[in-house]
Amino acid sequence: MGWFSVQFQRRSGRFARAGAVVAAATLAAIPLAVPAHAQQAKVLRVALTTGIDHLNPFTAVLAASTQIGRFTFEFLTVPDAEKAEASPALAESWTPSADKLTWTFKIRSGVKWSDGQPVTAKDAAYTFNRMLTDENARTANGNYVANFETVTAPDDTTLVIKTKTVQVNMNLLDVPIVPQHIWEPVKDLKAASTDSLAVAGVSDGPYHVTEYKPNEYVKFSANKDYWRGAPKVDELQLLQFKDTEAAVNALKQGEVDVINRLNPNQFAALQGQQGITTNAAPGRRYDELALNFGVTDNANNPIGDGNPVLKDLNVRKAIAQAVDTKTIVDKVLKGLGQVGGGVVPAVYAAYHWDPSDAERIKFDLAAANTTLEQAGYKKGADGVRTAPGGAKLELRLTGHANRSYDQGVAQYVTGWLKDVGITVKQDLVSDDELSDRTSTGKYDLAIGGYGTNPDPDYALSLHTCAARPSPDAKGGSTDTFFCDAAYDDLYKKQLTETDDAKRADYVKQAQARLYSQVPTIVLDYQNALEAYRSDKFAGFTTQPQPKGAILEQTGYWGVYGATPAGTTNAADSGSGNTVLWVVLGAVVVVVLVGGGIALSRRNKTSEDRE
Repeated sequence: MGWFSVQFQRRSGRFARAGAVVAAATLAAIPLAVPAHAQQAKVLRVALTTGIDHLNPFTAVLAASTQIGRFTFEFLTVPDAEKAEASPALAESWTPSADKLTWTFKIRSGVKWSDGQPVTAKDAAYTFNRMLTDENARTANGNYVANFETVTAPDDTTLVIKTKTVQVNMNLLDVPIVPQHIWEPVKDLKAASTDSLAVAGVSDGPYHVTEYKPNEYVKFSANKDYWRGAPKVDELQLLQFKDTEAAVNALKQGEVDVINRLNPNQFAALQGQQGITTNAAPGRRYDELALNFGVTDNANNPIGDGNPVLKDLNVRKAIAQAVDTKTIVDKVLKGLGQVGGGVVPAVYAAYHWDPSDAERIKFDLAAANTTLEQAGYKKGADGVRTAPGGAKLELRLTGHANRSYDQGVAQYVTGWLKDVGITVKQDLVSDDELSDRTSTGKYDLAIGGYGTNPDPDYALSLHTCAARPSPDAKGGSTDTFFCDAAYDDLYKKQLTETDDAKRADYVKQAQARLYSQVPTIVLDYQNALEAYRSDKFAGFTTQPQPKGAILEQTGYWGVYGATPAGTTNAADSGSGNTVLWVVLGAVVVVVLVGGGIALSRRNKTSEDRE
């Protein structure tokens, strides 16, 4: 990231979060509302304006897809609701050896897959070993196993993981554990049939997938035998809309129960409306302006068609000098966010990095002009600069056509860059098209973002050399295509440092290095802006507490703790404070009709990765 910014995290997919085309006529023809008497307050309807690439947990990288995995498969541990810190899940306990190279997990007894077979340590061992031996299995979460040496299951309740070097995030491995007896026969994890396999309902999380129709819907039912106790929501519908405006209208009309990813104007307009409650919480994703600096695959082969002028660090720094992140927060976000800096959002204070006055690339149009002038980029009579070779500084700017945020940022950036002699051609496109362009390097500037996790390793891993795709486009989960030896060294150091303070310092140094090379400009950290029908649902667990997000979480607490109005508090979710947290649950219906677009294959927003 990574909620349905998440953001749906993380693997906040950076750029795409696909949306659907749902015309007013279609909504009239296909009613979205479930009659109140049929619901009996057991169905939770969620408006979704982001996309799903895969249900296959090995290859699902979009934040929404990642969340589906979180609600259907159990993890060894999960971030708790209170502080997003490691807490028991499938693993009751975990113990490192004295040298911290061997981790032993005690697997919970009595947990069953939905087909009745027991969940054992052998399922966990299979999951990790499949990732170690199959490049496609590392698509979504490969960074977690890159340092693994061996994974074994001496018995049904013991999992032993040995690492090559110390790995400090072993207590928060964000990897869904899958049933060996279902997935082991599958030879090609990239096959489309693997999404159908995930629909077989063989899972052990709080909800089961029961049906999936691409571009239309995913359906879930509550797991009545879930080891924590059954959810109070029997089913949940995920309804997909082309944009948040259509979703807001559905919320007002009572056709959906919850929505997130609101823009500031929509959020303000919903405040005080009868039966609707709004929620604003610090977000766990960053928004960015990515620069195509001459990106390559992991064999260093050039990718795409980025403008060669962006290979010049002077040009990238001048662009950073010409982008006023404070104005973006004040004007585009209406103050509902924080100015960007590093790739770890401010909500994770221990690892968040803000540039010092000496480090910060300050907004200064005069300084940007000077930077370009001194680097040999001269202005012509038309006010447009030319490169030393004679090519004009003309850049393509792409982003999501259906997002008011992207539209606002594009307008500001176009104006600022014009003032320093750079012509910008705006080309905001569909989410699927944006995903294609950014994953193949066919852009100059791209507006996107990523969801992140409580542990900083994931956010940092997105910018390592190893995260780049292979020449055949397999594997990899990169944000920027960044590859820098100094950065990689700091990344490795933070992953092996057991002293919390020293690790935090390495994490911040890595962010500072990324910032100085300007492969991307972190614009802001948006607040999670959400609204729900409080006349339908009374309680949902937030994360972190007490004033955390409803949908943008790194766990299943919200959907698991969903409590219909008129009933008792949420199921024993390990958290006492509830607001509303709606995500995927029982029956998730994704409505993409009319000229519905194909869902993104490798959308890189958060949000999320996460």
